Formats: sequence, structure tokens, C-alpha cells
Amino acid sequence: MVSPKGLLEEQVPPLTLFQLKPGGSCSADWSVQLSLTVSSRVRGREVPDAARCSMIVLLHTTAGKLHLKLLSRVRNTLHSPLLRGIFQGCGSTTTGKLASHGFASMAAMSSFPPQRYHYFLVLDFEATCDKPQIHPQEIIEFPILKLNGRTMEIESTFHMYVQPVVHPQLTPFCTELTGIIQAMVDGQPSLQQVLERVDEWMAKEGLLDPSVKSIFVTCGDWDLKVMLPGQCQYLGLPVADYFKQWINLKKAYSFAMGSWPKNGLLDMNKGLNLQHIGRPHSGIDDCKNIANIMKTLAHRGFIFKQTSKPF
Repeated sequence: MVSPKGLLEEQVPPLTLFQLKPGGSCSADWSVQLSLTVSSRVRGREVPDAARCSMIVLLHTTAGKLHLKLLSRVRNTLHSPLLRGIFQGCGSTTTGKLASHGFASMAAMSSFPPQRYHYFLVLDFEATCDKPQIHPQEIIEFPILKLNGRTMEIESTFHMYVQPVVHPQLTPFCTELTGIIQAMVDGQPSLQQVLERVDEWMAKEGLLDPSVKSIFVTCGDWDLKVMLPGQCQYLGLPVADYFKQWINLKKAYSFAMGSWPKNGLLDMNKGLNLQHIGRPHSGIDDCKNIANIMKTLAHRGFIFKQTSKPF
């Protein structure tokens, strides 16, 4: 694409192209003032002084309406991808900063950018626990949310409780932390049976189709790097290949926001000004929070990538 510099025979001094500042009666609205100076000669043709113009574009975050009439005067002169991103992409309020994504994030504020995956499978285990820690730990809650990679909306849910076999009696510490009581796991399927049902659900949802790209998303590496393979090894069970690659949301958040969420979901919700959903350390509620954080980051232009290393 030809840059504005290539189109102008006589260059104008560098200008500050735009400035964001609060405006209007509503604090959620923003005004963008864009001053453009047109060279007196464009492609060798004289341009009268009247063609030099100042443009003010008011962007309302709720409607994203752009007044582009004046833009047509300089469209043949300024074919800048940066300006097109500003005029066509801005539509909603952005808080915080997407480190390493620059103006691409501005262009994506009013719509989700194309993601690398058709579906994200949000997963968050809860397991037997105590102080001091018991060994081996066993998964007692197995939730998965199927998140559409285009809309970032939840399309389907898999949720089962699991009967622990090595330490079948939940400790008071475990119940207090997770909210899972003994009656919720007694008589439930074993991990082997739950894994079989996960596979059936994956097939029913079309997630085993080779043409469908999906990946698991967890809050940390523990769920799929430590917990599931460790328990499967203890029980002599195979680990399906689709559990061997995932996105660690903590890493994704740190790439996007430039800071590490030391306190996990709580820090990420706080950093994005999101309300925490449900109860902390409830597997299904944690999945809903992960999905909400992903949707917010995607809405700001972040592209999710696999963070796990190959097994």
C-alpha cells in the first residue's frame, strides 16, 4: 500500500494527529480531535488553501457513530492504515493498555478480531485438598465451557462432579474452599467414566472434527500440566491428545496488559474492571470468570495463542 509520504510531493511538518480527551456531559463519551493539513501540491496539482481543513470527529462509545463527510476531501491523499484503523475501528471505551498490540487494539474495539481457533474450551478443576496437602489429589469437579471463537459467547457446557477413590471423604478444608460437600461427590462417576463422557461430549459438539480448531484454556498450568496427567498416571489411564495443549490465561493476560496477575482471577477481574462471577474456587464459576475475561480481552483486540509447550 502506498503511504501518505509517497503521495505528497511536498511534505508538511510533523503534526500531532489526534488527541483523546473526556468530553460532553457523560464521562463515558470521548471526543477525538483530528487536525489534518494538506500539502499545497498533491500529485503535481495545485490545491487551493480552502482544501486545507480541520476535522473534528465525535466518537460516542455506545453507538460508535462516525461523521466521515470531511474525510472524503482528503481520502485520496491520506491512505494511512493507522487513520483507517482510528476512523473505522473505534467504537467502545478502552481501559488499560494492550502491551505489544498498539493501534491494532483500537481497530478491534467495536468488533472481535479473527481468532486462531474456532472454539475455546474453558476448564477449571477442583480437587481434594487439605492442610497439609494430601497425596494424591483427585479431581472432584470437572467443568468445561465451549466458547465460540468468533462471538466469544458460551455455546455449550459440560459439568460433572467426580467420586474420589483414594481419599473418598472430603476434608472440612476442601469443602470450605470449594463449596463442594460430601453429598455432591458420593455416587458420582469415577474419573475414568467422566473422561469417557467428556469424549462423547466433544464428539457431539463437533470438536473432534479435524477441520475444527479448538484449544483448552485454564487459569494457570496446574490443571492440564500437573493435575490431570498426574491422576491419570496414578490410575493407569491414558490422557487424550486434546488435553495436551492449552492456553494459560495468566500468561495471555500478562501479554495483553503488561502485568502478571499474582492473585489469578481476582487480579484479572480487577485489572479489567470486571465483577467477579459466583464463588471463588467453584470450578464452574471460575470457568465463567475465565470466559468473561477472555471476551473482554478479545473485544480489545487481543489474539489468543497456545502457551503450553508440546509434551
